[in-house]
Formats: sequence, structure tokens, C-alpha cells
Amino acid sequence: MAGVHVETGPALTTTPSPRLLGPAQIRGLAAELGVRPTKTLGQNFVHDANTVRRIVASAGVGTADRVLEVGPGLGSLTLALLGAAGSVEAVEIDPVLAARLPATVAEYAPAQQNSFEVITADALRISASDLTGEPTALVANLPYNVAVPVLLHLMSEVDSLQVALVMVQAEVADRLAAEPGSRVYGIPSVKARYFGRVSRAGSVGRNVFWPEPKVESGLVRIDRTDDYPRDAETRKQVFTVIDAAFAQRRKTLRAALAGWAGSPPQAEARLRAAGIDPSVRGERLGVADYVALARTALP
Repeated sequence: MAGVHVETGPALTTTPSPRLLGPAQIRGLAAELGVRPTKTLGQNFVHDANTVRRIVASAGVGTADRVLEVGPGLGSLTLALLGAAGSVEAVEIDPVLAARLPATVAEYAPAQQNSFEVITADALRISASDLTGEPTALVANLPYNVAVPVLLHLMSEVDSLQVALVMVQAEVADRLAAEPGSRVYGIPSVKARYFGRVSRAGSVGRNVFWPEPKVESGLVRIDRTDDYPRDAETRKQVFTVIDAAFAQRRKTLRAALAGWAGSPPQAEARLRAAGIDPSVRGERLGVADYVALARTALP
């Protein structure tokens, strides 16, 4: 019987996935660098591979995405992101940690090392021009002591961001995702919604961190929308109104916004012009109401 000749194409090759860090690797890197996690910088390092995989999956990033990561620390989440995204640019305030990251990526993700960059900077002070590319996604385990300011700053400054998936303290996650009228609805809730749809994306236990924090953690996702103006002047005015409304949250808006508007009668006039009942409190308004109010003060 004659043999059958089968034509075959070139062998398929796949890019090796990064190896992820576990508890032993995290402690080994910290010991090598002489790093002791500090409360000042909000350092709690994730050492659980399943947790970082879940964060990446919740972010939904793919090869078309350039990810901005804040506070990469020793690189746990960084490595998982490099396995899914097209590239990662990390912002790390600690110069010792920032200097070690490229070597960690070269060791654990050699196939992706050319897709990684790190800059040593304070995320609260960077702008889009400080970055080497235009990130499409923010994915980060944010330092808990500055989580909300960093999130709002980056969403304001980096217009190319289309999605944000951040890990924050559980109570902060609840506030960010709260709906109008909720007990925990406040300034972070409204400002986050200015940028897009906000949702809770899961919870994270304490045991996946080293050192183990005293609080539970939560994931929050923001999907960018174009519902509200992106220009800095409008956003500044909207945020000013939000701050004024919640500075005295137990007062009616007619009273709470008197300083912003000039006087209680002027506040009432602006509220009525925006179609808002002057006797309600700020916690009852959605972001669209605050945008309408801000527009009464814009030229």
C-alpha cells in the first residue's frame, strides 16, 4: 500500500506567557532590595497569581491595549498585564522599585520585555505629556491613601483612557460605585461618574497581600463615555459645584450652594434654571444635574 503524503504548513509558534510571582518570589525580591513596605507609600504587595489574573480579566484588556499601571511595586500585576495587553507603561514613585522592574520583567517575561516601560514619578503630578504613549486602559492596585485623587487625576489628564479597573479599599469602592440617594454616595461617586459608567467589579481578601492589610479591598471599573464635556474648564466648574454641594451635605442646595452662587437667592435662581428643586440635598442629584448647574455659571 502506497504511503499518503500530507502537506504541512509552518509550525505555529506562540509567545511564552510570563511567569507570575508568588509569596516566595515577592519576599525574595523585597529582601534583595532591602524593601520594607511602608504605610506612607501605601505599599501592600499582591502575591497571589489568581488574584492578578482576575484583575486582568475584569479589565478586559487585549493585545490592542496599552495599559497604564500605577504603583506596580515588585511587579505582580505588571507580569499578568504583560501576558494580556499589547504593552504596559508603569508609573512608580519609589526609585528603588522602579529601577528593579525592568530586570524582573526580563527574568519572568522575557518575550514581553520590549513591551514594557517604567517611569519614576508621582502619579498625582503626571500629565499625558509625561507618558511615552497613549494608554487605553488604567489597571492598578492603587495606594489606598491616595486612591481617589490618583484615579480622578488620571481620568482627567489622560484623555486616551477608555477603561479603568482599579483595586482600592472596599469602603472606597463602595463609595465610588454608589448611586444617588445611597448612604455612602458622595463626592467620589459623582466625580467618577463624570467620566463614565462606574461599577463594582468584585472583592479581594486580605490574605493575598504582603504585608496583610487591616482592610478588605474591592475592584471598581469605569467605562469611559462621552456623555459630558471633556474640556478642563467645564470639568473644573462641575467639580467645584460638587465640592460645594457636599461640603454641607445636610443642608438644602439653596443654602449649601450660596457661597458658590453668591447668595441663597442666586443659588435658588441657578438651581431653578437647571431644573432642580432648591429644597433637595446634594446627595439626591446625579452627575447630569451637576453638569446642568455648572453650565449656569459658564459664559
